[in-house]
Amino acid sequence: MYSMTVPAAEKCPRLILGVTGHRALTEVERVREGVAAALAHIEKAFPGRKLTIVSALAEGADRLVVQEALKKPGAELEVILPMPRKEYVHDFSTQESKREFEKLMGRALAVHEIPLRAERAACYEEAGRWILARSHVVFAIWDGNPEQGVGGTGAIVALARAKGLPIVWIHAGNRLPGTLEPTSLGGAQGGVTFEGF
Repeated sequence: MYSMTVPAAEKCPRLILGVTGHRALTEVERVREGVAAALAHIEKAFPGRKLTIVSALAEGADRLVVQEALKKPGAELEVILPMPRKEYVHDFSTQESKREFEKLMGRALAVHEIPLRAERAACYEEAGRWILARSHVVFAIWDGNPEQGVGGTGAIVALARAKGLPIVWIHAGNRLPGTLEPTSLGGAQGGVTFEGF
């Protein structure tokens, strides 16, 4: 009797985590602890599944989740840039941030660049939609409020909910409107909520 052996990768496909979140964060260690706890929960909920992280590598939430997730054995990174790379780096505030971005880009197995549009916010919104289209689970570092602008975290979470995607929500303050000054959610900062699990 003939039997075909199915490769392990086909028996247990990768779990794709899409990332969205706020750029300006405070009490980062509390948020990082929430991310680590959430990743541990995901490993238990999806045993044996290796992670692929899909992110735009924006400052703040995106990079924090990517850094923690890439610590997991076999984790891979796919990057979806909201605009061409040479243009995108102008959105990073410091040379250190640009170096961090380039270091993480070096870990990416795949990079997709969205063509530049006249409105930068529209570029970010399109990247968010691409990320959702690739994801099995959405990882959101979010204050729970509506977005402050086009393509903001609140909008991406709303789209994920409309699609029925499971969401890992790490509670974290956003920024004061019109500034990059981060806010805290006090005792809720770094807490974790699971939707659709």
